[in-house]
Amino acid sequence: MKKFVFLLLSAILISNISVAQRYITKSGHIKFFSSTPVEDIEAHNRTVQMALDSKTGDVVFKVLMKSFQFEKALMQEHFNENYVESHKYPNSTFQGKVTDIDKVDFSKPGKYQVQVDGKLTIHGVSNEISKEGTITVKEDGIHSGSVFMVSPADYDIEIPAAVRNNIAKEIEVTVDCDLKKL
Repeated sequence: MKKFVFLLLSAILISNISVAQRYITKSGHIKFFSSTPVEDIEAHNRTVQMALDSKTGDVVFKVLMKSFQFEKALMQEHFNENYVESHKYPNSTFQGKVTDIDKVDFSKPGKYQVQVDGKLTIHGVSNEISKEGTITVKEDGIHSGSVFMVSPADYDIEIPAAVRNNIAKEIEVTVDCDLKKL
């Protein structure tokens, strides 16, 4: 009986250790920004889901496209109906890996530059990407951030000729997520 209790407690302890290696959020922030001489367009999504495994470097994002908020309601409507077709492609996802996760010391506060490689899927089209980012270890969790460019054409997002000059050929994407231990 003592052996069984010891094994059970060991299994619970081991499972708690492995769970403590994962960080998650359901309220991450992604912003995109398009700037042209005609107009600037900015949208924010504060319901981004993200998970990071601090041991393996595995990272995943799930972004509900309809959750992007624009200053003008008409821009938001056109974005969802005409460009990303959120009724057909409700989510954007990223699945990848922090390739140099061993550089990050999760046991003490600090900021680390990292490399993230993986597959970004938008509008039903997946592309391999490699981007730089930061992981900031804090007392109460971690912060993950990155700024990079995405081309709508790479994801088969067609911009109508009438507004082609209003939307940049490359869109700046900013990732800003605070994660807590699972």
